[in-house]
Amino acid sequence: MKATSVSSAALSNAARYQQMRMQAELVKATKESTTGTVADVGLALGARTSQAVTFSRDLDRLNVIIDSNSLVTARLSSTQAALGQLSDTAQNLLTALTAAGNSSSTITQQAGKAAVQQMTSILNASVNGEYLFAGTNTDVKPIDDFTAAGSPAKAAFDASFSSYFGFTQADPLAANITAAQMDGFITSNVLPQFMGSGWQANWSNATDQQIVSRISLGETTQTSASANDDSIRKLAMASALITGLLSGNISQAAKTTVVGRAQAMVGEALGGLGQLQAETGLAEKRVSDASDRMKTQVDLFERHILDLEGVDPAEAATRVADLTQHIETSFALTARLQQMSLLNYLT
Repeated sequence: MKATSVSSAALSNAARYQQMRMQAELVKATKESTTGTVADVGLALGARTSQAVTFSRDLDRLNVIIDSNSLVTARLSSTQAALGQLSDTAQNLLTALTAAGNSSSTITQQAGKAAVQQMTSILNASVNGEYLFAGTNTDVKPIDDFTAAGSPAKAAFDASFSSYFGFTQADPLAANITAAQMDGFITSNVLPQFMGSGWQANWSNATDQQIVSRISLGETTQTSASANDDSIRKLAMASALITGLLSGNISQAAKTTVVGRAQAMVGEALGGLGQLQAETGLAEKRVSDASDRMKTQVDLFERHILDLEGVDPAEAATRVADLTQHIETSFALTARLQQMSLLNYLT
């Protein structure tokens, strides 16, 4: 019979190695128990790993677009509210112009000034630091205030009047302006300032190009409005006419012409604003529908990923408990081995 030597150091080292292995297994089991998925996808799935990676990539893309759509929805909702406020402003101005025959020029002029100030405030509204009506220039305030001191738009308007008539609105000679002359001035000088290049030169910093957002993997849509829309230009033109001309010394016939032309412009502006509201509402609907479809796709991808990577939570929890118990037992044995010494047997 051969006697085999037993080394307490060898036993201790073996136990230590076993502890390290079980601790690594415990980390893996704890992760699986917490996440509900395998700790190492490549090791668990092998050749099917590419399928899981593809699902995860598509899932991430969908979630990014869904999050983006939340911001788009907020912008569209705010734009819709702003367009409603612009319509109210236009309607109030139209009411004042309709009653102009029974009101003083001062009251009508004040209504025009209030309209242009309200319009400017609404168009310069922003959401999340982006101006709603700036087109793609979302970091630039889209409209300059016509009533502010030193306004380029007001200066251009007054210069145009002086150039056409040879005197200012406050000049006594303005009382001799006929209805035909005022109509000619509006057609030849005022219209180009608003419906032509003068609009962006003196009034607007917005772009004609609007924001186009990707609202699904294969769908894009315009998700902003621009202060350069014709309806907004016409509302601004009507407000500027009333503000800039009714406060001067122009004749009653000329004032009547101004009010009549302004009424027509506001009516056209209301129609255009209604169209803008309809287009914005359609965009809101498209974004909402796209988000709903993608959420359905997200649920489907998540189920596929869970089928590939998922683990049984109960089984994972049992493994954690078993490994914890084994590690604790191993630590106890190691402690007892470390207490063994030949000195305990020498007397």
